[in-house]
Amino acid sequence: MEDSKVYLDNAATTRTDPEVVRAMMPYFTDIYAVASSQFSHTPGIQAREALDNAREIIAKRLNASPEEIVFTSGGTEANNLALKGTARAFRGKKNHVICSKVEHNTVLHTCQWLEQEGYEITWLDVDGEGFIDLDQLQNSINDQTFLVSVQHGNHEVGTIQAIEKIGTICKEKGVLYHTDAAQSFTQLELDVNAVNADLVTLSSHKIHGPKGVGALYVRKDTPLVKIFHGGYSEFDIRPGTENVSGAVGFGKAVELAIPEHVDFIRSLQKALMEGLSSRIEGVTVNGPRDLDRRLPWNVNVSFDLIEGESVVLHLDMKGISVITGSACFSRSLEPSYVMMAMGFTHERAHGSIRFTMSRFNAMKEIDYVIESCKDVVEALRKISPLKSKE
Repeated sequence: MEDSKVYLDNAATTRTDPEVVRAMMPYFTDIYAVASSQFSHTPGIQAREALDNAREIIAKRLNASPEEIVFTSGGTEANNLALKGTARAFRGKKNHVICSKVEHNTVLHTCQWLEQEGYEITWLDVDGEGFIDLDQLQNSINDQTFLVSVQHGNHEVGTIQAIEKIGTICKEKGVLYHTDAAQSFTQLELDVNAVNADLVTLSSHKIHGPKGVGALYVRKDTPLVKIFHGGYSEFDIRPGTENVSGAVGFGKAVELAIPEHVDFIRSLQKALMEGLSSRIEGVTVNGPRDLDRRLPWNVNVSFDLIEGESVVLHLDMKGISVITGSACFSRSLEPSYVMMAMGFTHERAHGSIRFTMSRFNAMKEIDYVIESCKDVVEALRKISPLKSKE
């Protein structure tokens, strides 16, 4: 497979399914009217029908109502809307937000911005597998708390948080619960009523849909003030001309995501984790070893005595696309903030590699990746300056 390309960075983005592309095409060249023109002419009605159909597909997957799905430009906007929108709604009434230290940067940085604006933020610790402490969460909620934001599945190490328990705590305490489900949507079952979620972030391009479109589930009567101003689209929560083609593609991607795909991805995950651990010495799994507590597509490991960026570059020369949490790739001088929050050493964090699979991968690719990793790791260890630190 030397001339093959093996893409294992699906947590960053996925290949758009060809069926999704086909479903979108008519909305570029034939049905291209603005959906809010539904009261003016037939093309506008057709665009509105397509938009509403996509909304219904996504809502059904969450056991939500279509009116509770607000389309956005992606997960980043959805997270910003959830946090800033509730903060504006509670301005002058309550000023306390709780979030974990391992949230995606779109939540982390938004909370840091809120902190600069005068809001109080409690940052929840995580254990060595990336799980929050439910007792710390419960004890952190006070009479000023209006929102808890804890992700469903972690983007680096795949930790699946106990969102049912988190949602129950929030409901009992009378605070809103937001979960970023961009990494988990369609991989894991998510019933917004069963988990008592008030706000849920979704992203299309993580599930073989197009980039540039996402959604925020907003439970009916949830206090939320829009953060953009303009027209009255998306229930007067998110102004702007509706991305009909994007929404159609998002809806189609949700339709195509079936449990059998998850079962297949789980088999790839198990084979890769077992293969790396058994074929290569000095491999440490980062995140939960129990696969039931880990996102199906995620395998994250550290290789002793070598740095992650070296492994990434050598695998890329073999046609294998993966990513590391080390400094050069995060555009900072610090290792992965997720792994540091989990209590790892700098060396372990710098040596980490994230592999994320999709239904478009194959078992023969996993075999190739395992053998390639073995060759690369053995070669790099022979020249590693870290050996002297043993």
